[in-house]
Amino acid sequence: MNRLLALILLVMAAHLAGCDKTPQSLTETASAEPEYAAQDYITHKETYNPEAVIPPQCYTKTEGENNPCYICHQSNSDDRAHPNMMNDGFLQGSYDFSDIGNTNRWSNLFKNRSAEIGNISDSFMRDYINQDNYSALAAWFKSDAWSGRAPIIEHLADGAAAFNADGLALDGSRWVAFNYKPLPSTFWPTNGSTDDVMIRLPDAFSEIDGQYSRDIYFANLSLLEMAIVDKASLPSITLDEAASGTDFNGDGELNTNVTTVHRTKYYFGDAQNIPVMHMLYPKGTEFLHTVRYVGIAQDGSITNARRMKEVRYMRKDTFMPKERLTNSYYREAKEKHFGNLPAVVNHDDRGMSNGMGWLLWGFIENADGEMRKQNDQEQFFCMGCHKTIGTTIDQTFAFARKKPGVNGWGYIDLKSLNDAPNIGETQGEYLTYLERVGGGDEFRQNGEMLERWFDSKGMVKREKVAAQKSLYDLITPSPERALNLNKAYYRIVQEQSFLFGRDAVLTPADNVYQTIDTAIEPLDSEHRYQWDIRLDWK
Repeated sequence: MNRLLALILLVMAAHLAGCDKTPQSLTETASAEPEYAAQDYITHKETYNPEAVIPPQCYTKTEGENNPCYICHQSNSDDRAHPNMMNDGFLQGSYDFSDIGNTNRWSNLFKNRSAEIGNISDSFMRDYINQDNYSALAAWFKSDAWSGRAPIIEHLADGAAAFNADGLALDGSRWVAFNYKPLPSTFWPTNGSTDDVMIRLPDAFSEIDGQYSRDIYFANLSLLEMAIVDKASLPSITLDEAASGTDFNGDGELNTNVTTVHRTKYYFGDAQNIPVMHMLYPKGTEFLHTVRYVGIAQDGSITNARRMKEVRYMRKDTFMPKERLTNSYYREAKEKHFGNLPAVVNHDDRGMSNGMGWLLWGFIENADGEMRKQNDQEQFFCMGCHKTIGTTIDQTFAFARKKPGVNGWGYIDLKSLNDAPNIGETQGEYLTYLERVGGGDEFRQNGEMLERWFDSKGMVKREKVAAQKSLYDLITPSPERALNLNKAYYRIVQEQSFLFGRDAVLTPADNVYQTIDTAIEPLDSEHRYQWDIRLDWK
């Protein structure tokens, strides 16, 4: 029995000995249909969804066998060194919601937007998604109106054009783009969004004696990658050891064309006193994540659109060693046991704390398509993924899924990535996902994916899926579907109804519960799976 579970059992025993549990009273009628407009809840500071950390996907009708749950809910108890102690794999077989959480408040899932989509022309939508709405946000960050940190990359709307071949931002900001495999399946373009992720380490990690060094920076990025994915060495972009006087590959010599970095106990350069910690990012690590519309090139190919739906930014403000993180997970479990609804601390422009050392900021479109700061209730939604679920590594997703070493530095490119299996698996991750979920999205309503990759009996066309050369071939939509998904989301933007859900759905979701019957187990035992977010790229 691990320490966290033992502590939880002790707390439960003590509580049960002292008093009966008082159920959380409902503050409003349990209904999937909101009483007011989303902005009315915000204006009057009335909480619409106290359980916004439960994402829409958790209300999927699994029919006992269709399992999208394993992507988030995992147990790491067998890995004593893993800092994620949530161990929530049991949620694949239990609706462990609060009384309030049993009601699905993501009402946008059930709206029929067919007529609304039909009223938007293709030409308008193409023009809209090709507009840059990030540059104005970056300018706002520089104004007196904003007092928080400023995640700025010049010309970021242009995607790959803002970075060199190694992923280093051309504006000198030291942001680095990396090429990674999108998590199934919310960030598959076929389901409505494209995205990219950039990382930046504090200046000490890219300097030696106070002077910037590209070699030091990429060597330290390699050390961090090794720590996250648990590797002893990785191929690197060509580094000059002699220029920095640093032995990156551990051979005792200083060469000018080193292409491998070996793991060390401490980082290089001015970060030489900072230890490389297993599966943990150093203090000051930043991630910038842009969620974009599905772009459509002139030739009909699918790209990252210039227009952004959201700009998501997180910074590790406090370093917590594994022991302190364990206490944080225990505190979360204790609060849940006592029936307390989830809560976070928001420091306004300083960011929203996830209680695990990270501060988060979120920016989203206003009704005119310009980026604005998310309201507290809107940003609370982000904590469902970046707080306490069992699958993350230090509360993050993308970096652990980066293509290894030198081939993973550069802007995301789905055409350069293949369907690598997860660690411990033998077949492609996306092929496995299609089989386990029974569809091309969590709700099993992506008709185009069903037609492409499933036969008339609902079985995956395994050979056809496995024969695809790249992720692009597997998870990008037709131009027609891309336009319709963009139009559906555009209506949400016009309504400003993000509190009711951000998923772009073309027809009302049939395979989703409006109310959970907790007496029913979500999945039979044979359809629950162990899964590792990391990939076996070999």
